[in-house]
Order: sequence, then structure tokens, then C-alpha cells
Amino acid sequence: MDYPAPIAKLINSFTKLPGIGSKTAARLAFHVLEMPEMEVSQFAQALIQVKRDLTYCSICGNITDTDPCIICSDQSRDTSIILVVEDTRDVMSMERMQEYRGLYHVLQGVLSPMEGRGPEELNIAQLIKRLQDEEVKEVIIATNATAEGEATAVYLSRLIKPAGIKVTRLAHGLSVGSDIEYADEMTLFRAIEGRREL
Repeated sequence: MDYPAPIAKLINSFTKLPGIGSKTAARLAFHVLEMPEMEVSQFAQALIQVKRDLTYCSICGNITDTDPCIICSDQSRDTSIILVVEDTRDVMSMERMQEYRGLYHVLQGVLSPMEGRGPEELNIAQLIKRLQDEEVKEVIIATNATAEGEATAVYLSRLIKPAGIKVTRLAHGLSVGSDIEYADEMTLFRAIEGRREL
């Protein structure tokens, strides 16, 4: 027996979200069916608003509802340092730490020839423009420790270093509370490479 068309359409919509299979999608669709109409309306409105009211910051590429974003507009930030990240979620993670006070630049992805994503598809041209216009002394590359993240870091480093700007990379290695015996070779290599004096 097939689901009625409206619920089948909702299930299909949920399956388009990452990590949502058909069973989870069905469970979510039936949960929506049981919600009060006002909550469903608010949920639908939130989905519409996130598409309609959000944009990318014209300076750093972060998702924002004001342009420039609140970080780029904050006069107390250290404008001599730019931390380059893959996406907005990385900015949010760094901000939760409440220790970094510089600026950000969001690439909106990483280089991935397998997926047809080259430098033109990323927010790299705007980064280079910022480096020419602003008094930046250091660029911290904080892409993920994946093959694509590493390739992107190397590519950016080669673009930026000739301008005489210091380029650094976030340290990678053992996480706090982890056991050495369970770490993979790349993690151990990064931990040794990123060691510091006590």
C-alpha cells in the first residue's frame, strides 16, 4: 500500500536531507503529521526564512542576515589575522571557543577535482582581494585534515606566501583524552609534527 500523496511528498522531501534515509524520513513525516498546525506553520516559515533572509557576507563569505556580518563589523577584532575555514559551521565552532579574536574567511568548500570543484568555485578570489586591500600579517589555514583539505591548504599557501604574508596551519594531532594506541598513523604523524616545547 502506498502512502497518500501529501505524506509521500513530505517523506521524499526529508530524504533529500543529508543522513536521512527512507525510514527516518517516514518517521519525521509522521511526526509532522502529529504536530499542531501552528507548529507546522512555524516550521515551514523557518525553512522559507532561512532561504530568503540569509546571504553571504560580501567581505568574508560567512552566512549572515546583515551585510557585512557581525564579525566583520566588529571594530574590536584583530584585523591583522585572517583564519580561513571551509564553511560557516567552522566559524561557529571557533567562536564557541571564545579565544580567537581575528577575522575569518569562508571558502564555501574545498578543492575537489573528483567533484569538479576547482579554485573558481571557491571563495578564493575574494580572499586574495582582501589580502591586497587590508593590512593582514598572518593567514591561518584551518581546512579539515582530509586529502581535499590538505590540497586546498597547500594551494592557498602557494598563492599567499609570495605576498610576504605569514601563512600558518592549524595543528593536527591527538585529541585531548585520546589514547596513543588507538590513533591512526596520520594522526600520530601530525601530533609529532605539531609538537611544542614544554
